[in-house]
Amino acid sequence: MTVLAAVIALVGSLFFALGAALQQFEAVGSAKPRLLDLLRKPRWLLGGVSILAGGALHIVALGLGPLTVVQPMGVASLLFALPLAAALHGRRPSRKELAAASVVAVGLIGLVLLVPESTGPTHLSPNGVITLLAVAGIASVLLWAGAKAASPAGRAALLAAGSGVLYGATATLMRVLVDGGWNWWYLLALPVPALLALVLLQRAYAVGRFGVAFAALQIADPLTAVAFGALLLGEPLPTGLTPIAAAALTAAGTVALARTTPLEARH
Repeated sequence: MTVLAAVIALVGSLFFALGAALQQFEAVGSAKPRLLDLLRKPRWLLGGVSILAGGALHIVALGLGPLTVVQPMGVASLLFALPLAAALHGRRPSRKELAAASVVAVGLIGLVLLVPESTGPTHLSPNGVITLLAVAGIASVLLWAGAKAASPAGRAALLAAGSGVLYGATATLMRVLVDGGWNWWYLLALPVPALLALVLLQRAYAVGRFGVAFAALQIADPLTAVAFGALLLGEPLPTGLTPIAAAALTAAGTVALARTTPLEARH
């Protein structure tokens, strides 16, 4: 069952990577891509369906195998996404680009696997939901504001990181919803960060630096979820020097990606 879970998670990562590449291809070049306009593009919608399929397969894999096997397979979407996006833009990813992505993936896998497993049901009060949304909202606004003065690579990374923060908040709410029982507060709050994250991510994709944008998303999303889990749900955090080394490796790979991923032109 563990092997089956790994295979399913790997296929899910491929679907997620394909979806991200398709959506970026449609969003690139637009100064402010509007969600309503993107919804009219079949290729962008196909990307959304592919992302949903990847998420569903990841959930199935988690039901079949341990987190320590399934989560690293999820990080593989970064390594799949770069060649797929490059092919859509009619180019080949460089060796330096793939090497930088591999460094990010290794560092991120280390961070994911070092997070201690939480035990017991989770609960979040209405005040906790408000705190969650407020902190995520403020962080994403600050990242969005910082992106205005950044270089193209920095702008793509900051916008995608803002999206990742909002997706991390969404994942936290979803975790509470699944583990702690149904609550109308969670249902009302859930679409808010998810929709804002989607809009912000399309703006990151529009910059044209797909590699660094996707890497920033892959990093910010789980780290935000872990931080919210610790601050609001009382979940444990990793300790020691190893997490610091993994974080440094992830950061170094992201900087390298920002320097090696080419600026994709309007198609």
